[in-house]
Amino acid sequence: MAALRIGVNALYLIPGGVGGTEIYLRNLLQALAEIDSENEYHVFTNKETGAELVPAAPNFIQEPTGVNATFRPFRLIWEQTGLPRAVRRLKLDCLFNAGFTAPVIASCPNVTVFHDLQHKLHPEHFRWFDLPFWNLVLYWAMKRSEILVAVSDATRRDLLRFYGVPESKVLVIPHGVEREFFEIRNEPDPENPYLLCVSTLHPHKNLDRLIRVFGEFRKLHPEYRLVMAGLRGFHAELLERIAGDHVEFTGWIPRNDLYELFRHASGFVYPSTFEGFGMPVLEAMAAGVPLACSSIDPIHSIAGEAAFQFDPADDEAMLRSMLRLISDGDCLRVPGRQRAAQFTWEAAAQKTLSAILHAAKVR
Repeated sequence: MAALRIGVNALYLIPGGVGGTEIYLRNLLQALAEIDSENEYHVFTNKETGAELVPAAPNFIQEPTGVNATFRPFRLIWEQTGLPRAVRRLKLDCLFNAGFTAPVIASCPNVTVFHDLQHKLHPEHFRWFDLPFWNLVLYWAMKRSEILVAVSDATRRDLLRFYGVPESKVLVIPHGVEREFFEIRNEPDPENPYLLCVSTLHPHKNLDRLIRVFGEFRKLHPEYRLVMAGLRGFHAELLERIAGDHVEFTGWIPRNDLYELFRHASGFVYPSTFEGFGMPVLEAMAAGVPLACSSIDPIHSIAGEAAFQFDPADDEAMLRSMLRLISDGDCLRVPGRQRAAQFTWEAAAQKTLSAILHAAKVR
C-alpha cells in the first residue's frame, strides 16, 4: 500500500490547560513516530502549542495555524472552515482528530477520539452557555467520522447508548503509560509523609469529599499531608477555601516534578465519580505507589486487584482504604506494576494507526 498523508488535528491542545488529553496526544504522537516511518503526518497546531509537540522524525511535519485556542469559539469556527481548506490543499488521505471535535465537511475521512461523554452523563458539570455548543459539535463529529475511538469500554457503551452508532464504527483503544513511571523507585519520605492525588480540580473528581475524609484520616495520622497536583478547574476556588494547611495544591507542573511526587508518596488516592479512562490510576500503579481508588468503571477494570477500591460516595469506605494504604499498601506494589505493564503507548499507537489506515480505505 502506498504511503498515506495523515492529518492530526491538535487545535484543541493548550499546554497545561486541557489536562489528560494533552498527555494523551503527546505520548501517542511519539509512539506513532517510533512505529511508523512510512506514512506522512501533518500536525495542525495552534498559537499556544509549539513545535515540541511534533516528533523529531522526518515524516512528521508541523502545520502551524493562526488559531488562538484559548478563545474556543474562534478555534471551533476555524476547525470548520480553515481546517477543511488545509486538508484539501495538502491532499490528505485521513484526518485524525484527537480531542472530540472534527470538521463537518472534509475531503478525506475523519477518525475522532471521544475521551468521555460527560456532557451527556453529567450535564450539570457544564456551564449553561457551553453545553449547547458542546452537544452540537460532538454530535456532528460523531456523524461525520468514519471511525470513533473510545478510550475505554465504558466510553464505548456510552457512545452506543446516547448516539446509537453502529457497533462496528466504535473502536476501543486504551491509553498507555509513560515508561518513566516504571523507572520510578517509590521511596516514601518518613520525615515528610504525604498521600498524593493527581487530578484536574473539577466537580466530578470528588475532591471536596477527599479533603473532608482526609481530615478524619489526620486525626489518626496527623503527620501526613495531602498533595493535589493538577490543572485548576471549576472547583479550584471551593477546594482551596475548604482545605487546611495540611492540603497542598501544586497546579499543573512539569512531568519531571510530577515523577518526583510519585517517587516519595506514601500512597495515591483517586476518588473520582466519573471517568472516561483514569490515566493517573495507571501512572500510580506503574510507579509502584500503593493505590486506593473509586470502584467505578472504567477505573475498576483498569486497576483490578492491584488497588484498594471504595464506593466514592461512602466516606467511611474511603477512609478505610486510605488507612490501608499506609498499613498494608506494600502488597499492591508488584501487582500494580504488573497490571500497568499491560497498557502501553506502543499498543495504542498500533491500534490507532490501524484505525486510520482502515478509514482511509473507506472513500
